[in-house]
Amino acid sequence: MFKQIPFILFFLFGLSNSSNAQQGIAHEIGVIAGPVELRSDYGQRNNIGNNFSNSGFGIGIVHFLNFSYNQRTFSEDTYFKEHFKVRSEISYSKSNLEHQGIYVEKEPNSLAAQQLKGMYGTTQLINFGMQLEYNFIDIHDFEKVTGSFGPFISFGGQISGYKTEVNSTLGTLGTVAATFPKYLTPAAGRIYGFSSEKGTALSLVSSLGTRYKLTPMADLMIDMRFQYFNTDWIDGLNPNRKIYTENKTNDWLLWLNVGYIYYLDN
Repeated sequence: MFKQIPFILFFLFGLSNSSNAQQGIAHEIGVIAGPVELRSDYGQRNNIGNNFSNSGFGIGIVHFLNFSYNQRTFSEDTYFKEHFKVRSEISYSKSNLEHQGIYVEKEPNSLAAQQLKGMYGTTQLINFGMQLEYNFIDIHDFEKVTGSFGPFISFGGQISGYKTEVNSTLGTLGTVAATFPKYLTPAAGRIYGFSSEKGTALSLVSSLGTRYKLTPMADLMIDMRFQYFNTDWIDGLNPNRKIYTENKTNDWLLWLNVGYIYYLDN
């Protein structure tokens, strides 16, 4: 399934570009890239060092439907056309994961600390989805002035193919010697509280950012994304919630990306 997802997503992305300016819609396409922080079951919650360590990198292709195109030739002015765009996206990210924080630092020579410190993993994600983007200023007001800023907020959903691997430097996970006890308990249909697996997940996505008008036909973009998944297996760890009640939320990530956006229609 994971190997097939890229081909499916690029096919769907191509379909989203099938409309044309004659319907009053302009197209914008761009690339985005930047650091990703996967907030997961690895390490101490809300620990800056742990969050920084469990980071990776993401890259993607974005496409925008700009409904204000026909405002160039018609005098009508609608609020929706001047403030909203539809953003579709294909993206890939990879995060390296390990336990950091008080649980491995307080008693570093204990067996428990060594078991946590020895555990490591990787998570790869391929995402496809759409967001409805709200622009705080009129789209044409932004487009007319080189050097202007166009702040925006967006909300939508994505489907993700994930591949996660969990390992230990101490030996085979699932053995008492190598595995921290909380991960030996069955959880959510798996025989342990860890799992190296491939799967598909849904997520809610929200972004906050701004564009900078670089040229009449090109923008720079920066935004911060919040993505919340409908599963807690994205990172490969999911301690039994009935026993380990500190495991309260599913996995989620933050992605700070910078992009270059080019206008296909003049």
